[in-house]
Amino acid sequence: MPTTGSNVATSANSPGRFRFDAFEIDLHSGEVRKHGVRIRLQEQPFQVLRTLLERKGEIVTRGELKQTLWHADTFVDFDDGLNTAVKKIRDVLGDSAEQPRYIETVPRKGYRFVAELVEVQSVSAPTSDENSKTGLSQETMIRDVPDAATPAAKEKSLSIRMRALIAGAVTVALAVSALALYRANGAKHSSQPAIRSLAVLPLKNLSGDAAQDYLADGMTEALIGRLAGIHDLRVISRTSAMQFKNTRLSVPEIARTLHVDAVVEGSVIRDGNHVRVHAQLIRAATDEHFWSETYDRELQDVLALQSDVAQSIARKVEVTVTGEEHARLMASRSIPPEVYEMYLKGQFGKNTSRAELEQSVAYFEQAIQRDPTFAPAYVGLAETYSSLGTVFVGAAPPNVARQKEVIAAKKALELDPNIAEAHVLLADVKQKQWQWAEAEAEYKQALALHPNDAAGHVGFARWLSCQGHADQAVAWAKRGRELDPIAVSGMSIGWILFMARRYDEAIQELRSELAVNPDNAIAQSNLGFVLIAKGEPEEAIPVLEKTVSMMDRGPGAIGVLIRAYAHAGRRDEALKLLEELKKRSQTGYVPAGAFVNAYLGLGDTEQALKWLDRACEEQSNILQFLKVHPFFDPLRGDPRFKDLLHRVGLDQAR
Repeated sequence: MPTTGSNVATSANSPGRFRFDAFEIDLHSGEVRKHGVRIRLQEQPFQVLRTLLERKGEIVTRGELKQTLWHADTFVDFDDGLNTAVKKIRDVLGDSAEQPRYIETVPRKGYRFVAELVEVQSVSAPTSDENSKTGLSQETMIRDVPDAATPAAKEKSLSIRMRALIAGAVTVALAVSALALYRANGAKHSSQPAIRSLAVLPLKNLSGDAAQDYLADGMTEALIGRLAGIHDLRVISRTSAMQFKNTRLSVPEIARTLHVDAVVEGSVIRDGNHVRVHAQLIRAATDEHFWSETYDRELQDVLALQSDVAQSIARKVEVTVTGEEHARLMASRSIPPEVYEMYLKGQFGKNTSRAELEQSVAYFEQAIQRDPTFAPAYVGLAETYSSLGTVFVGAAPPNVARQKEVIAAKKALELDPNIAEAHVLLADVKQKQWQWAEAEAEYKQALALHPNDAAGHVGFARWLSCQGHADQAVAWAKRGRELDPIAVSGMSIGWILFMARRYDEAIQELRSELAVNPDNAIAQSNLGFVLIAKGEPEEAIPVLEKTVSMMDRGPGAIGVLIRAYAHAGRRDEALKLLEELKKRSQTGYVPAGAFVNAYLGLGDTEQALKWLDRACEEQSNILQFLKVHPFFDPLRGDPRFKDLLHRVGLDQAR
């Protein structure tokens, strides 16, 4: 068993307190505080942290930690014990092994504390001269009374002693009472674990008009967005929350699925331009409703209503909120009702087909026309253009849609620099335009504003994947899943595993996703990619045939199916599909990436390089993966491919 840390007791001359960022560590009392609020850290992890702090900047080897903190006979459990201790420290500090801010893992050696550390000087005890100025303690008063004294002096001495004893007894009694009260309150408090994560379930529309569903959905999204800006609170995304709309699952069942401590649920009623919102907080473990409130506002004040509800929830869960975060929670303004309605209709349309996406664009543009200062409408517009520019929708060449996406996202940030979603959108565009350093900066800005954002984690994981940092990419994607188990699906992780050439794991992730969401066409397509790369084209063919059907014969899906047919020896069928793509390109836009996959599958290197060159002109999505995509392996020795890597900016390490 681990020791209690007595072997590393801080000496009287060693520093007793350290500070870094928002944290303060007291080595004597064993306390960890963040923004002045004490955080629980068990004894053994604390001793590991103390050792790292005392040797800041140095590598502390695993052997040294074992010798200092573990008994000699604990060699069997040491590795697990130390790994667990370091994980608990990182959890408390909000740190990660992949992107360490405080504790860096030095492979095969040990750990090192890397943050800027400030020693906090303790206030020293008063000197005897200071005591003479401020008054003596009861103990000193009694000790200094002389033994040889007059009767009057003895009587006075007795009086002093009696008063001291009485005062001491009262002090002890008060201390005992205070301790009892503290323990009682502490026991009550400890019986209710702190809330560090929550989900806002879709608010119910009780207006009696199904057409008002978008208002309830908009209120749900707004609460999620405001609360998600609190660093110390993990909030499940709208994508995941909406999976539970009209669910019959109980709150504890939902909480277990999402791995959250609490759930917000409620309702919205609209009567003309009057809106009433009822919200309540439910503790996940006990199904206890421990807060409930109703708010009434006019529709033009809906942003103020969202602010009030979000602030109340933040106060009730007793999470630490910084001044900047509090300002974002409070932010509100009046908005014309018709502007908010247009925004919500654009945001919560089905948005799965080209026609639906174009309708959303129209709604957002109407909202912007009536109120050019409403930042969320620009974010919605940017997201819609992002979808329109994909290979699978095929509405326009990607560089055309991206230009509009960038303009909308930048305008949103001009109006509100704290919109993390806009930074993620810009990062994605810059990555597809091969502006790698700028993309990285945008992802990091998004994660600084919203450190628990699963989408930001997955986006940055893709950036890492493109650079060839496979293991880091997988770790970031899986961390995103920990933050939001539903939003980060097997589809996202499966693709990153595919780029890492971990095919069996990728197949497992993608099949798990399809078992739950069999209509996920992108997951189907990705599974086809992986099966081809693994050398199983016959298994890929039915998967990709279904994908082509689901995507209404989308050219991107057809290009991959051509490759599967060719690899399976069904060349005639592959050439027939290629002819279909050629005819379609004569009358409309067909992404160059579709021809790249087709010719690579057919083994026609010259045509594949020709279409890769055209894909480069288009800034096709596929080129961001040029450095790592398994399908490009047959071209890697060709000087023309190396030149292409240079043009895309992937021929240098980052």
